Amino acid sequence: MNEIMSTTILLILIMDPLGNLPIFMTVLKHLEEKRRKIIVIREMIIALIIMILFLFLGEKILILLNLKTETVAISGGIILFIIAIKMIFPTEETDNIYSKEEPFLVPLAIPLVAGPSLLATLMLLSHKYLNQMHYLVLSLLIAWFFTIIILLSSSVFLKLFGSKGVNALERLMGLVLIMLSTQMFLDGIQDWFSK
Repeated sequence: MNEIMSTTILLILIMDPLGNLPIFMTVLKHLEEKRRKIIVIREMIIALIIMILFLFLGEKILILLNLKTETVAISGGIILFIIAIKMIFPTEETDNIYSKEEPFLVPLAIPLVAGPSLLATLMLLSHKYLNQMHYLVLSLLIAWFFTIIILLSSSVFLKLFGSKGVNALERLMGLVLIMLSTQMFLDGIQDWFSK
């Protein structure tokens, strides 16, 4: 039960629904509310399919690329640490980098929701908990459902907390992610030296 909880929290932090809220709203701001919701649902379903594929094929991908789990843990920890730093110290991005066309797959499904760090984490988890895949799928579905709820109710969420409140929550999530990424990195180093 604790493993499901910690895995779910880890996946939610990496999916970063609060951090993605402003980006989703910027990309979809020129569309009507109803169309926006349809696109969010479509992009989240695409992201879920990709995440489940990586979860079940993660072990095979590691074997195919001749990668050790320690390598994935160390590199995954570094990537998550960088993401966490960006969450705590965000940089200014212009609104003009996004096209006025309706997005499909990029940038919403990939890399915002199903980004490289999440896919690397799923590969690592699929190897670590090979005999507990049902727990991993459950954790992934809970994290995905939590993310889609936040993204679908983005306008309500932003009104409730305000842009400053959302930024503060994102920074708090960044601090938690720094701790989780450091632990992942240290676990990888420890496993590397114990073999």
